Amino acid sequence: MLDTLVTMTSHQTTQTMKPATAAKKLGVYLEATPAEFQEGVVSRTELNALQTEPPEWLQELRRNGPHPRPVVASKLGVSIAGLARGGITEALTTEQIDALKSDNPEWLQKERATQAEVRKEAVRIKEKNAAEQERRSAS
Repeated sequence: MLDTLVTMTSHQTTQTMKPATAAKKLGVYLEATPAEFQEGVVSRTELNALQTEPPEWLQELRRNGPHPRPVVASKLGVSIAGLARGGITEALTTEQIDALKSDNPEWLQKERATQAEVRKEAVRIKEKNAAEQERRSAS
């Protein structure tokens, strides 16, 4: 019985993920990564190594892009849906994001205002729920 248990635990499989999943976790645009990254699988250990000691290609992508839409949305202070409403459906470079910020088109102003309202409402609901929870525990 003990031999079986030892054998079972010594044959643990390495957890791997598709390149798309790894790119998402790293916050980079998959199509801009090196071919060997796109074509292979990434183990949890490799992902951790990329996060703690990013190679030059990863540092460059994070610095200059192209960035995936969630990163673009975050850098512009809007939602992904807001990007789409503004006509932005592709990855953008840092330079393109900076140009959008400085041009500050009407759609971007509107989406930032919408996002600010969404955040304010989320805070209001959180505070309301906390107050209700406090009242319940006080009773």
